[in-house]
Amino acid sequence: MSTPDEKYELITRGLQEVLGGDAIKAILAEGREPKCYWGTAPTGRPHVGYFVALTKIADFLQAGVHVTILLADIHAFLDNLKAPLDLVAHRTKYYKFLLTAVFTSLGIPTSSLRFVEGSSYQLTKEYNMDNYRLCATVSEHDAKKAGAEVVKQVESPLLSGLLYPGLQALDEQYLDCDFQFGGIDQRKIFTFAELYLPRLGYAKRAHLMNAMVPGLAGGKMSASDPNSKIDFLDTPEVVRKKLKSAFCEEGNIEGNGVLAFVNAVLIPISKLRLERSAGHTALVQGLGDQRPFISDDAPPGTVFSVERDAKFGGSTHYASFAEIEADFAAKTLHPKDLKASVADGINRLLAPIRQEFEENAEWQKITALAYPDPNAKPKGKKKEKVYHPPPPGKGRNAKPSDEQVTVAHADAEAAKQQPETTS
Repeated sequence: MSTPDEKYELITRGLQEVLGGDAIKAILAEGREPKCYWGTAPTGRPHVGYFVALTKIADFLQAGVHVTILLADIHAFLDNLKAPLDLVAHRTKYYKFLLTAVFTSLGIPTSSLRFVEGSSYQLTKEYNMDNYRLCATVSEHDAKKAGAEVVKQVESPLLSGLLYPGLQALDEQYLDCDFQFGGIDQRKIFTFAELYLPRLGYAKRAHLMNAMVPGLAGGKMSASDPNSKIDFLDTPEVVRKKLKSAFCEEGNIEGNGVLAFVNAVLIPISKLRLERSAGHTALVQGLGDQRPFISDDAPPGTVFSVERDAKFGGSTHYASFAEIEADFAAKTLHPKDLKASVADGINRLLAPIRQEFEENAEWQKITALAYPDPNAKPKGKKKEKVYHPPPPGKGRNAKPSDEQVTVAHADAEAAKQQPETTS
């Protein structure tokens, strides 16, 4: 890959929307390497939907883009106080452990990435002054509208939710990026940044957006809903169980999280692995089973296979997601077969990540601190035995006092002087 057009195609392939693509083309035409940032707020535990963004980041790196991963700890705290700062600090470490393991498993060199914690610059005098300047420019209406899809909406919103979009806009300047990458749910914040950063005298950036992957129960995949997502550390048995109960109505391609995952994650990773085996990618060898998600007997051009026993018709091979979607809509592809193949693919992706976790005592310790078990009973404190000395003259080894000795002696003398009686 050598031409600017080829690099631009790789940077933008598979995205739902691109704003400001001409600016990226201009940078590539000048022979420069674009800089981007992708941010994530360390709140709930990351789920396999993160593969969508992380796989796309592999495309950026192949195209020579310098990528910054923002661990947005201040944003996590501001988002309706989902977590106190001390908990956010542990979760930030958890996210870094996890993201590094995922990148390594996919064969994405972590040396090509820069991890930055938001608090490392968002608490500086300069950043805060720019925040005040922004607050003096932005209306309440625009701030609330910008965060509507990202900041949790409640009846009595906190002021912190209004600050969130402005801070994310300022991040583009302070992280020195040419474009910001995120989900389509970030679109209002992106257009907010395009409008307001120039008013502070800063450059307008480009924005790249991928599609949102529906959850297993339909609707948005949420980190806070354990039934809608698969955790990176779920066991193979849990993965299969969640896939079995996932919404995947026969013939229905709308809001189908299983189909969407094939399109957004399994096929792109399968393509990356095919490109690597052909020597067309800069990715290194990843961890675990690195075969593309196709059968050994798949014909050339296959990007995904649904494997079945020969007595049930044998495996079906697909060269594109459109073919899979068409077969599913025509009820030629049964939900049970699709789910089984997706479960196998997910477990192959998660196996090296789980292994890394099991071999990393520090990561395990951070996990317990970052996501404590809400059902765990607090450890009761043992009552300490306090020694209370007995009163004077009491106790097992106590000696009689002088007064006790005198009284006892008097009683004995009186008894001697009593006259003897006869019957």
